[in-house]
Amino acid sequence: MPLNSTAFSHPPSFLLVGIPGLEKEQFWIAFPFCIMYAIAVLGNITLLLIIKAETSLQEPMYLFLAMLAFTDLVLSTSMLPKMLGIFWLGSGEIGFLSCLAQLFFIHTFSSVESGVLMAMALDRYIAICCPLRHSCILSVPVVVALGSLVLVRGVVLVSPFCFLLCRMPFCQHHVISHSYCEHMAVVKLACGDTRVNVIYGLFVAFIVIGSDMILISVSYTMILRVVMRLSSTEARLKAFSTCTSHVCVILAFYVPALFTFLTHRFGQSIPPHVHIMVANLYLLVPPMLNPVVYGARTRKLWDRVV
Repeated sequence: MPLNSTAFSHPPSFLLVGIPGLEKEQFWIAFPFCIMYAIAVLGNITLLLIIKAETSLQEPMYLFLAMLAFTDLVLSTSMLPKMLGIFWLGSGEIGFLSCLAQLFFIHTFSSVESGVLMAMALDRYIAICCPLRHSCILSVPVVVALGSLVLVRGVVLVSPFCFLLCRMPFCQHHVISHSYCEHMAVVKLACGDTRVNVIYGLFVAFIVIGSDMILISVSYTMILRVVMRLSSTEARLKAFSTCTSHVCVILAFYVPALFTFLTHRFGQSIPPHVHIMVANLYLLVPPMLNPVVYGARTRKLWDRVV
């Protein structure tokens, strides 16, 4: 039968099952997820409003934080409302194009979040290692340009995912063993040759996560070298305190991201419900944690809140 026949075309819709193996518990699992989403929305909107209203916060650190807050809002909103519909209402059906749109936003803004975290590490490096030139190197136009480049990178790298999936035959396979439309979860339904999709997925992961983590590691290695040379213990503690919140956010984002990425390809022995739970928390914990961590540890923001 030719590949362009109905039997090999993509289905009009997919069925998201939620968390495989925990279908009976999904109704209750949705409640903490909903609370986390509410905290993420409230916290990130509060950050955006404070940074916009206070002219004294128009600095690179806070501009990057505003980008991070906006990214977190898009990420969590792209997946949680549909997920709650699955868990509470059993409405797991999602149209093919809607699935691709969700996939596009989730992967694009995951890439953007990684890029913003890398830019924030660069900001901390310049602020600690070159404090006198910080405002000259990272002026507002430069910060805006970095944010734009990060967004363009995400769009350019993720768009081929959608085009490749549109060309794939699915043989009427339509049940996605996931809570949202994730690239590899959809690729696994295809009945054609998926090597291009898999190879390109690895390429994107290496370009985004690999390069960003390398730059973050180099930045903090240089920061550590400079800080350890400071003669004053108080100055060292202040420098470490400045970077602590950022390191916490980095770990909360990259640890589950790497776990999810590696499990899709090499973790066949890991139970599906563990993988999907981590994948869900990967898109919920950082958006919830970021405003809490930065709001509590950044004095200027905390003063505006209280």
